[in-house]
Amino acid sequence: MSDRIYNVLFLCTGNSARSILAESILNKDGGGRFCAFSAGSQPKGTVNPFALKVLESFDYPTEGFRSKSWEEFAMPDAPVMDFVFTVCDNAAGEACPVWPGQPMTAHWGIEDPAAVEGTDIQKQAAFVSAFRYLRNRISVFVALPVASLDKASLKAKLVEIGQSEGTTSRRHSAA
Repeated sequence: MSDRIYNVLFLCTGNSARSILAESILNKDGGGRFCAFSAGSQPKGTVNPFALKVLESFDYPTEGFRSKSWEEFAMPDAPVMDFVFTVCDNAAGEACPVWPGQPMTAHWGIEDPAAVEGTDIQKQAAFVSAFRYLRNRISVFVALPVASLDKASLKAKLVEIGQSEGTTSRRHSAA
């Protein structure tokens, strides 16, 4: 078994909700095999409080998160990513920076819980739903025998994960 730790970057436009949820989930559920990061193309500058509330309610880490630009991860001194996943349709459609190391990419679109209007209960329900869809996808991802799959097979599995329940209507095969 490989002791290699895979770096994973989750991208969204605002880096305030979905990408933050995904980062926390993978860092906890990745069994020490993954180191997750998140960023946005147009970061909001703050993490949505509902994202932190939902993570806390499911006993996932909430410390140290900040809304940041994806440019941080395109810098020469940034960690080299093995995987880059977009979790919103807007970020998937944007021209991404060139990622050092040519990571595997896929689109795992989830509806934006931060866009839900209504009561706090309705907003929290939207975040819980996004959390569950992301946790389901991440559980399939961490179960993959990454080191033993060839690139084409791995890419197909990553795309398949992105098309699982909860996907947004726009389909993208790469970030």
